[in-house]
Amino acid sequence: MVAGNSRLYAIIGDPIAHVRTPLVFNAYFAAHEIAAVCVPIHIRPEDLAAGMAGLKAIANLDGFIVTAPHKARVAQMVERLGQDGALVGAVNTVRREADGSYSGTMLDGHGFVAGLAGAGHAVRGRSIYIAGAGGAAAALAFALAAAGIRALTVFNRTRERAEDLLARVKAAFPAVEVRFGTRDPRGHDIAVNATPLGLEPGDGFSFDVARAEPPMLVAEVLMKPETTALLRAAAARGCAIHQGKHMLDGQRDLMMAYFGLAPDVGTRSAAAR
Repeated sequence: MVAGNSRLYAIIGDPIAHVRTPLVFNAYFAAHEIAAVCVPIHIRPEDLAAGMAGLKAIANLDGFIVTAPHKARVAQMVERLGQDGALVGAVNTVRREADGSYSGTMLDGHGFVAGLAGAGHAVRGRSIYIAGAGGAAAALAFALAAAGIRALTVFNRTRERAEDLLARVKAAFPAVEVRFGTRDPRGHDIAVNATPLGLEPGDGFSFDVARAEPPMLVAEVLMKPETTALLRAAAARGCAIHQGKHMLDGQRDLMMAYFGLAPDVGTRSAAAR
């Protein structure tokens, strides 16, 4: 139950109606009797600076999750970046420190890898295809490389952005083979949509799913709809599929640890950090 002493957490993005974070966080808070609540906050790109100032002005807001399209810009607005946030150049988890400043990190990639592992999909030694080169794609690329993949292909409509990501991954993980791809995902063990395509009815596909074939695993980062049109098309071709919800489930405990919340400490305010 929300009371006057409840601590606040949020998720910001544009659009926001598709997010699962409030459901997952509030279920966690209830299960562990933590006096906190998570709410969705719709902030448009042109209002992000004002929105960030507004969030900082809410004294009982202890942290927030960042979703598209704000991850890269928020990384430039926080006072401190964790190693993952600095490497990726984007953040998805931000906490308020005792002095009121913001620290941010990127947990999407680690959650994605954990979600794959939880579903029985190993990544070590595998060849990965990622459609997209934004914050989510970069987070996945670095986390997958750290987890020991053999090869990484990135396809993006803006080639320069994809090649920049590939160069940064190669610099950090020289053993990983990297290349710029096409819309054809064939020849890879896992193909991932890391773009917003699929959120709206009528969206096209980020890659040519008609060329996907078993034993390829086709995965999503989108969490709503739970089974996107891309995943339905891949399943119809006999491919195994992996829903976007697993990425959030895989990083929930990482987020709670970053916020300083654990089942045995109850509510922990920013002033207590």
